[in-house]
Amino acid sequence: MELSGSTKVTVNKDYVYCNVEDEMVLLGMEDGIYYGLNQVGAFIWENIKEPKTIDQVRDAILAEYDVEKEECERDLFELMNEMTEKGLVEVLGDD
Repeated sequence: MELSGSTKVTVNKDYVYCNVEDEMVLLGMEDGIYYGLNQVGAFIWENIKEPKTIDQVRDAILAEYDVEKEECERDLFELMNEMTEKGLVEVLGDD
């Protein structure tokens, strides 16, 4: 599925997570695979524990971090696509 700013996403509830120093560790309960997220990735994960559009996530990042909008969008879409492919994030459709 092609993601857009109006695409609503949320975390896959089959993953448990904890913060370890400056990163977040995610563990898949079904497959036992774990992933690490840096500080910004952890911020995004916390933001999408409840369903949000990608535009809402982008706006939260822009309010929290000193980053240009274009760079933020590019990196966010790259991460969302990767997390969707790996099953970490559920796509709920367009808002």
